[in-house]
Amino acid sequence: MATSNGGTDVKSSRTFKLASFYSEVQTSRLNHALPFPSVLRKPFNVDDGPKSSAAGNPDEIAKLFPNLFGQPSASLVPNETGLSGSDQKLKIGVVLSGGQAPGGHNVISGIFDYLQDRVPGSTLYGFKGGPAGIMKGKYVELTSEFVYPYRNQGGFDMICSGRDKIETPDQFKQAQETSKKLDLDGLVVIGGDDSNTNACLLAENFRGSNMKTRVIGCPKTIDGDLKSKEVPTSFGFDTACKIYAEMIGNVMTDARSTGKYYHFVRLMGRAASHITLECALQTHPNVTIIGEEVAAKKQTLKNVTDYITDIICKRAELGYNYGVILIPEGLIDFIPEVQQLIAELNEILAHDVVDEAGAWKNKLRDQSHQLFDFLPEAIQEQLMLERDPHGNVQVAKIETEKMLIQMVEIELEKRKQAGAYKGQFKGQSHFFGYEGRCGLPTNFDSTYCYALGYAAGALLHAGKTGLISSVGNLSAPVEEWTVGGTALTALMDVERRHGKFKPVIKKAMVELEGAPFLKFASMRDEWAIKNRYINPGPIQFHGPASNALNHTLLLELGAQA
Repeated sequence: MATSNGGTDVKSSRTFKLASFYSEVQTSRLNHALPFPSVLRKPFNVDDGPKSSAAGNPDEIAKLFPNLFGQPSASLVPNETGLSGSDQKLKIGVVLSGGQAPGGHNVISGIFDYLQDRVPGSTLYGFKGGPAGIMKGKYVELTSEFVYPYRNQGGFDMICSGRDKIETPDQFKQAQETSKKLDLDGLVVIGGDDSNTNACLLAENFRGSNMKTRVIGCPKTIDGDLKSKEVPTSFGFDTACKIYAEMIGNVMTDARSTGKYYHFVRLMGRAASHITLECALQTHPNVTIIGEEVAAKKQTLKNVTDYITDIICKRAELGYNYGVILIPEGLIDFIPEVQQLIAELNEILAHDVVDEAGAWKNKLRDQSHQLFDFLPEAIQEQLMLERDPHGNVQVAKIETEKMLIQMVEIELEKRKQAGAYKGQFKGQSHFFGYEGRCGLPTNFDSTYCYALGYAAGALLHAGKTGLISSVGNLSAPVEEWTVGGTALTALMDVERRHGKFKPVIKKAMVELEGAPFLKFASMRDEWAIKNRYINPGPIQFHGPASNALNHTLLLELGAQA
């Protein structure tokens, strides 16, 4: 029904809860018809490829996954007869795991529509609150009325997410019990690298226990660090980067308008700097710090500070006392001396009492002690905060942008005293993080996610397990996209933790010889001194820019081609 503010009141009869008073844009997105890979429009079969291996240490991966290792990846190919046994009704579960990313609802919509289109009478269950919903048996049956208000919408609020893992024997047993209770034929795990590692362990456990429940993963993370040749990108990266780029563009216009502020912008991405690099390619800031480059060059915190300060001084000579500086959230983790300091602090906090007089600092090595004293007091306090459940520093709580502002101020004051700097410096700090996780997905993410979900349904229907839904040929028109599944074990390596080998899907870091970084590196010196700012504006759903892919994906696909 129409609302007084011109939006539409969309209601789910199964939840008795208003999905929201939707804006005109949200309503138009609800009914937006998505383009579709042509292979999904017609009858198809699922063909196996060659036997797979692993990303590293295949012998160890084979021991950890005796029932799955070596299985082939799969491709959907046109076939007049379609999948055999297609009249069999299926019971499928779906779970959202980890942090939010734009497009998750469309993955679920794709699974739902596959079952409606290809296996009528099937049932889709949504596990509530992430993997804990599987273990605790908390779920809801998804219907057309339930799913409809979430199509092409941001967020994970249809069933919500969680960061629990299914790891212990008891937890695997709980997952088995829930799967048996619901008589599940399959389960789709929508998540990042850790969640998809967990999905593979679950698939191995189910197969080893002779259960009929099969498990398929879907690649989700705005950080952009879950990708490979077979899985070209994780969903949500495109939308999040475009949201951040709009905000950076606005800040650039503000900087140029006032002529007196340096905006230090910290961007999401704890492990990898893909978001920072992509936003730089979209907006052309004066300074961009890429964590992987800092680590490769073994730069110190002073090196980073001096690099920023040098550019500020050069700009001041040209009459520019303003600028924009991009910093990855995980910068602290990339600086070797800071990593060493954090490791020592972790050890002290785990085993010793931290006295107010500061005697505990004598347990730090000399270099770490000097670095700790060199840091601004606010950052010292943040480094001493409570650790996360894995014993790691909570990087998101360390305000690196404020730390760098203070350190640059100190260095500029020294140079001013020495007569080497005559400009004016005022720093403004920003953290663009959660703003990008739940925005309305771009046309690309909407379409890509729907295809991933539809493919996941097809893979389960074909009896596949231990694969991650894969959609490729993404630089071509949507009709020409390829669809299939990649063996999760093929993406894995091992890490030694607590004396045992643990399987991990290695995070894809920024490659310093990769096309996106090389493009950035070829232009950054010009951006530093000359104001080449670009304001990309808000995400477009219609018109010439509405279907543009992000620079990172385009450059990587071009390099592969």
